[in-house]
Amino acid sequence: MEIRLKELCQKKGTTQKDLALKLGVTEMTLSRAAKGNTSLPLLERIATALNVPVSELFEPPKEGEITCPK
Repeated sequence: MEIRLKELCQKKGTTQKDLALKLGVTEMTLSRAAKGNTSLPLLERIATALNVPVSELFEPPKEGEITCPK
């Protein structure tokens, strides 16, 4: 299951590259995580870095929220 990484990064005003640096992982690791190939500890670190609950990584956008095309 994919996570809303791109949308949340844009909403928080950061790039996936900057997020990867902040987390101390490679961009490839973050890309894999976005596609659902990750661990719970990394999901928790991503959520913490983006200041959102883990559940928001998986939730559909809220009504009226602007989303980014894939």
